[in-house]
Amino acid sequence: MSKIALINITGLDRKGLDSTFTSILGEYNVNVLDIGQAVIHEHISLGILVEIPRAEDFSAIFKDMLFEGHKLGLAIDIKHVDPEDYETWVAAQGKERRIITLLGKKISARQISRVAAVVAANDLNIDSMTRLTGRISLGKDQENPRASIQLSVSGSPTDIRAMRGSFMEISQEMGIDISFHVDNIYSKNRKLVVFDMDSTLIQTEVIDELATLAGVGEQVAAITASAMAGEIDFKESFRQRVALLKGLKESELGKIIETLPLTEGARLVARTLKGLGYKLGILSGGFTFVGDYLKECLGFDYVYANELMIRDGVVTGEVSGEIIDGEKKALLLQEIAKKEKISIEQTIAVGDGANDLPMISIAGLGVAFHAKPIVREKASNAISSVGLDGLLYLIGMHEREFNHGLVQGLN
Repeated sequence: MSKIALINITGLDRKGLDSTFTSILGEYNVNVLDIGQAVIHEHISLGILVEIPRAEDFSAIFKDMLFEGHKLGLAIDIKHVDPEDYETWVAAQGKERRIITLLGKKISARQISRVAAVVAANDLNIDSMTRLTGRISLGKDQENPRASIQLSVSGSPTDIRAMRGSFMEISQEMGIDISFHVDNIYSKNRKLVVFDMDSTLIQTEVIDELATLAGVGEQVAAITASAMAGEIDFKESFRQRVALLKGLKESELGKIIETLPLTEGARLVARTLKGLGYKLGILSGGFTFVGDYLKECLGFDYVYANELMIRDGVVTGEVSGEIIDGEKKALLLQEIAKKEKISIEQTIAVGDGANDLPMISIAGLGVAFHAKPIVREKASNAISSVGLDGLLYLIGMHEREFNHGLVQGLN
């Protein structure tokens, strides 16, 4: 009759340890049921769950493993696992899984503790924790410090709405981004990312910049703020603002493009995602003359924005065609996904304003980026503490994947 055992090996890491201990197990024809390993600061923690075909071999394996561990200065712990407990563990493998990503300039033990407490209170189990950012030097100042840890949790939350509320409270109180989404086949197979433009890809609202040139900055800024906060219908607010631009010379538009402030991390995100084969799109309530420039500059595949009407070299105060508002953005996202022959679950949408909520809510992964309060409250995932490159951590990439190897030569 077989026997089930759990083996834990800890201590100073060195080359060949896995080979050494699995060779011992191999001598007894042991079957590996589960295995996991982590190395932190040159110290290893290796766990192996095994089935020993002949129960009488348990003592011999125990002795051989302890002897080898003693020679190498490692701690060895071997425990018998009750067959019923094992079968209960096997039966639980169908539980829902979710990914929780912590993102900020730094991550403290207190922040992790608060998040872990919410996880436990909702009857979830943390199965693994992984650092996604690179190793941090304490002797050198970092230009753009980043820290990200990903938790894989299993189980069904007792109150998912309250759980999200708790994460938002921790985020606001402790200055860290906490994203929470279901881990499924789609989360590992994203193909399309669409971005809002103004205050997302670029650090400004272009219509406000145009208004300043036209001498109507204060009037337009007030309407813009009201629209982004969801206090006024976007289409109506857009018509009002564009009308105030009447008389602006076409030559002035080029000045805006020349001084566009790209959002921190925008180039890195575009370069990395394109290098990985993603399709990229801009869905904007702004203007095509800016969107087309960014499409060329960043290598995007799609751009949908509003066409500012110009006659005899002067802005008429009108736009050509249908105004792109929140509902239109959601429709365009669905159309692009259909064109690319992918499901909506394979898409990612990123934006900051109320008119981005429709596309954020239907995308497989919706992200509020440095967003207005109304957007943060309704979006499941948010980036507020770092630049746009925070998106790469939310989709589970390790920093080494977008700083080296995969994207070299794509600058």
